[in-house]
Amino acid sequence: MTLYEIDEQIRNCIRIDEKSAVDTLTGEVIDLKQLDELAMERSQKIKNIALWYKNLVADARALKDEETAFAIRRKTAENKAEQLKSYLQTILNGEKVKDLQFAITWRKSQAVQIDDEKCIPAEFRIPQPDKIDKYGIRNALKNGESIAGAELVERNNIQIK
Repeated sequence: MTLYEIDEQIRNCIRIDEKSAVDTLTGEVIDLKQLDELAMERSQKIKNIALWYKNLVADARALKDEETAFAIRRKTAENKAEQLKSYLQTILNGEKVKDLQFAITWRKSQAVQIDDEKCIPAEFRIPQPDKIDKYGIRNALKNGESIAGAELVERNNIQIK
């Protein structure tokens, strides 16, 4: 069931076709040519497309909320597992334990610990790529400053509510 009723002719513009540029995630492609050629009153077509858009936005929002909920549950489970592992490390203190259902063993490893980053020689530093502060440039341009290689352009963005 959808939030809005969308004309079946509009829905038919979604197709699965091996010969076309198919979205590899969903298998769907919107046939814009077929959408353009629909014999339907212009206002009805616009209404249906706008409602379809609103459906997709609502679906995407719901999916994002689910992703967030699953991410929280995953992180909670990971944290609990890490706490239990840390607890076992503390109480076993290197002791090996074997059972039919599990085995706890230990292996040695090495890790670098940095005590003072300022003392590390340049040859061991990884350079980061330059990043451009577009927000700062926008504010400077709005304040009348001239910046070579940048300009403030006005765009006309559609909003469907």
